[in-house]
Amino acid sequence: MKEFVFEYDLGMDMNPVTGRLIFSEDGMVRAFEGTSSADEREIFAIHAKGIKEAHVQAGVGCGLIFAEYENSANKVLCRFSMTGLKMAGEFCKIVNFYNLTGKAEIPDIADKRICEKCGRAMVAEIRVCVFCYDQFSVIKRAMIFLRPYAKTITWSQILNALALVAFLIPPVITRVLIDRHLEPGIGTLGQVLVFAGALLMSRVFCEGVTIFAARRYNRATISVFNDMRTATYEKVQSHSMTLFAKRTPGDLIRRVMDDTGTVGEFLSDIGRWALEMVLMFTIASVILFFTNWQLTLLVLVPVPVVAFLMWAMQRVLRARFERQWRKSSRVNTILHDIIKGIRTVKSFGNEKREIEKFSKANHDLASISSENEVLWGVMFPPMGFLVGVGEFLILLVGGWMVLNGTISLGVMVQFTMFLWAIYEPLRWLVNVPRWLANTTTSMVKVFELLDDESEITTDAAPQNVPIKGEVAYKNVYFGYKSYEPVLKGVSLEIQPGEMIGLVGKSGVGKSTLINLAMRLYDPNNGKITINETDLRSISTDHLHENMGVVFQDSFLFAGSFYENIAYGKGGASYEEVIAAAKAANAHDFITQSPDGYNTLIGEGGQTLSGGERQRLSIARAIIKNPDILILDEATSSLDVETEASIQESLSRITKGRTTIAIAHRLSTLKNADRLVVLDKNGVAEVGTHGELLRKKGIYYDLVMAQRQSSRKEGA
Repeated sequence: MKEFVFEYDLGMDMNPVTGRLIFSEDGMVRAFEGTSSADEREIFAIHAKGIKEAHVQAGVGCGLIFAEYENSANKVLCRFSMTGLKMAGEFCKIVNFYNLTGKAEIPDIADKRICEKCGRAMVAEIRVCVFCYDQFSVIKRAMIFLRPYAKTITWSQILNALALVAFLIPPVITRVLIDRHLEPGIGTLGQVLVFAGALLMSRVFCEGVTIFAARRYNRATISVFNDMRTATYEKVQSHSMTLFAKRTPGDLIRRVMDDTGTVGEFLSDIGRWALEMVLMFTIASVILFFTNWQLTLLVLVPVPVVAFLMWAMQRVLRARFERQWRKSSRVNTILHDIIKGIRTVKSFGNEKREIEKFSKANHDLASISSENEVLWGVMFPPMGFLVGVGEFLILLVGGWMVLNGTISLGVMVQFTMFLWAIYEPLRWLVNVPRWLANTTTSMVKVFELLDDESEITTDAAPQNVPIKGEVAYKNVYFGYKSYEPVLKGVSLEIQPGEMIGLVGKSGVGKSTLINLAMRLYDPNNGKITINETDLRSISTDHLHENMGVVFQDSFLFAGSFYENIAYGKGGASYEEVIAAAKAANAHDFITQSPDGYNTLIGEGGQTLSGGERQRLSIARAIIKNPDILILDEATSSLDVETEASIQESLSRITKGRTTIAIAHRLSTLKNADRLVVLDKNGVAEVGTHGELLRKKGIYYDLVMAQRQSSRKEGA
């Protein structure tokens, strides 16, 4: 059973205690106190349904949670120091939402900041403990991306193995040549030429096969890069808007681009080099063992020591590279925000402040990167020395055995030549902890993104009914945190062809209401229907094909006028683009541009005026002739003349089309069929402009306040 636990630290007598206030899925609220989990005792157990409302009260140096009852005295549930104020508020919201809807919405375990297994602090950006996750299970999962290319990779590895065998033949040939054919009076020049030819042929075969195998292997692994990056990007695109609320743009860009690249490189290298190094080490060890097992044991002396040190280093490096990842992500985020908001930065003259912010973040990244390199620089030389100990022992003991006649000179030369095949895999293995720590950190980031389930799902067999514009909200509750609703029990019916104006103070849920209609989010409770069909039963593609949207600050892409308008409809013809531009009163200023519809505009349309950007946005919205048109502050922040021009185009394109509009200036909604006034409790008033003025309620107050503000500005 899921629980939300609030840990408090003060008793009712204000003395320090260790306590837990728990709300569980069954609606029970329990309090426990004790010095440890073994000796804690239950203080009370009550059901949340008996509570009218839970409140947080902040005092001087401490706070308390109390339950307000309808017909009985209020009850203090716990006391806490001010460090717990935020979590106490979250606890009360969850209890109150349960009483409102009967649903227990408990935040995911990802919100916890302490690892239950090791007790260490969790990193904010990821949901797993960097000390406890299983690296090899993560690597095993990453290998799944190699499956589509298993045949190509397998054949490439077989060819690499054959090349490796050919590469290990020369030391054996050299031993035979020295011991049997290079003694004066025994060997001949012809025999030497035969052996030299064999050495040359083995090398030519090795290089030729390696080149052929590498070409095939590299093609396959480049495809792995592409597949992983595409899968991650598709996940970002298909996810609901909650993903972008939880993660910064810099974080997402880092995961899609840098982390997939790191993982892709690892998969391409580990698949090839790991097998090659293992085969090289194994074949060379077997040959040497059957040649002279005593010397072979001396060669292998460093192996267990190096393996132990690698194991010891891994946990330290893993945490440090995770810190480096976070610092790098922070730099990316700052850079993204500064570039995107450069006009704001310059208009406020904050260039120096932003330089200092970026410089500090970059310094932090450089600092942890430098520390990691220094740490590795300290660790690597001793391990390299241990690998070299075997070479020293072979020269010392092997040379002594040659002088004593225990082994031949050819055997000694063979051992010396094979030392590379033994110790090169070890030297490669020494670098693995650093490589593995960096790569598995990126793997965790990528897989966490791929595993993040979107709240927006489509039925296996969607009911893609014709969109006629009949929209209905039925007892809708919604909050960006489900237990903190912005909309409470909203019910509203919009008829086909009707224009509805949404009115209310900031924060009452106007934009949220249209976000739900576009299915950028799903309601926490209740449902929204189009033509009496639940939105959750309609595919998002079908819904968005029949819906046009104009936002207050619509984003324009770096491209031409034509491309930005045609973006609203895949495969739009030139005639359709021109018709949409004319309907939005954008045709004239487009044709006056140097290259007409092919004129390039900067990213975001920064070279255009606000009115020109809005007209392009309107043209983009109506090019697909949508059944439902959504206008979110489409004429705000514009001068009177520009607004009048845009209003003229809007009045033309909204005729006979279901329209939901939010407007900053209430006068622009006079012609709406109905106005819906929202307040913090949901729908407060519904009616025409005249009806609501005569009612002298919330809408009347808003209009009077705006008129008074206009008079002051005019004065």
